[in-house]
Amino acid sequence: MTKYLLLYSGGSMPHSEAEQKQVMDAWNKWMGSLGKGLIDGGDPFTPNAMSVMTDGSTKEGPVGGMMASGYSIIEADSLDAATKMAKSCPVLMGGAKITVFETFHVM
Repeated sequence: MTKYLLLYSGGSMPHSEAEQKQVMDAWNKWMGSLGKGLIDGGDPFTPNAMSVMTDGSTKEGPVGGMMASGYSIIEADSLDAATKMAKSCPVLMGGAKITVFETFHVM
């Protein structure tokens, strides 16, 4: 099994308490459906970000200008399997997009 990072970009949380509860219930259901495949449910990001360049200089904001909004780490048999798992992630309900990154183990 390989670990995959799901990087969430964009999206928003509903404003009403009832809608927020619906989204949180969907997250709990999704995470539960992943079983042992869920390594780290992750956290949402604040809009505060700094980029560090190869020369050590810094700039406010994310590299490339696209703000990420959160992450999760899952484990799956393949990139296709991880992508299939990501397709049912509730973050999509709020208009976010997901990039699925395959990781590799380093000692």
